[in-house]
Amino acid sequence: MPSRPDRASSGPLARSLGPTPSLWLSRDITCKHSVLGMFSEMKFPVPWGHVAAKAWGPSEGHPVLCLHGWLDNANTFDKLIPLLPRDYYYVAMDFSGHGLSSHRPAGSPYHFLDYVSDVRRVAAALQWRRFTLMGHSMGGSVAGMFCFLYPEMVDKLILLENLGFLLAPEDTEAWLKSKRMVIDRLLSLEAKQQTPKALSPEAALQRLLEANRHLTAEGGAILLQRGATETPAGLVYNRDMRVRTQSRESFTVEQCVKLLQQIQDRVLIIVAQDGLLAPRKLDSRNHFVKALQEAFESTLKEHIQLVEVPGSHFVHLNKPEVVSGIISNFLTAQNARARL
Repeated sequence: MPSRPDRASSGPLARSLGPTPSLWLSRDITCKHSVLGMFSEMKFPVPWGHVAAKAWGPSEGHPVLCLHGWLDNANTFDKLIPLLPRDYYYVAMDFSGHGLSSHRPAGSPYHFLDYVSDVRRVAAALQWRRFTLMGHSMGGSVAGMFCFLYPEMVDKLILLENLGFLLAPEDTEAWLKSKRMVIDRLLSLEAKQQTPKALSPEAALQRLLEANRHLTAEGGAILLQRGATETPAGLVYNRDMRVRTQSRESFTVEQCVKLLQQIQDRVLIIVAQDGLLAPRKLDSRNHFVKALQEAFESTLKEHIQLVEVPGSHFVHLNKPEVVSGIISNFLTAQNARARL
């Protein structure tokens, strides 16, 4: 069973990021507004170490498993979950190689299905037979794949800035090139064996913001609290560099539609107007995303709720109030189709 301390400690990293309250979403500040501000840390044993997670709400509440995006961590839900219904049990996990979870063994690449197996392991440890999945970005793709492999375990699916799939390149040569690149990058990283570079808190945050223009300074600081460890030399990112070389599972548009038809009325997709999926903002290289959205809206119009909101790719972290009401209505709707 996972370890579950009563409270999470703010720790030295919170202090190193500065005293400004807005940059440190502590449990004490949040608790003044919602009981969901209190959270507990969890660890699930796995053969190579552990999968870390944090939980909010009563353990007897309806379970919701929350999945973060690529190179992010469970803290991505810190500002959203306190705004959601109180009688649910929210668990946000760190995928292997992310946040506070163990890195996979040396020599092991990160396959997309490994993240799906992380979800299955956590669900088994929690003894959850049926639960809701909520995923942001890459976490949405993992949630979608899990839903198709284990449909009997998922009652509702919430996708934030994700359509539930990774689409296959139309060109065979491009597909082969992408697979070869995964292997070459992995071997290159192993050959270099670079020690993670230590940075000052300010430099670590700045690098994170430069790599992701959709993050605010506050959002970046929240992710960094769980995404870096304080050492005598400075902050070191926790993430395993090998996650950049992950091998993905992909589908055609036709396969995506066929799979989603099996889910029926249990899917909510939230797309940000200034995010990564807004059709009018996509360049020609991403025409497959437009094709997938068009297929959803035409073929599956009555089965999937696709809502566009103002905001960026991290709208759930930067401005959680924009999406919290939509998600809350979807969670609490008695029938499968939520009333937006």
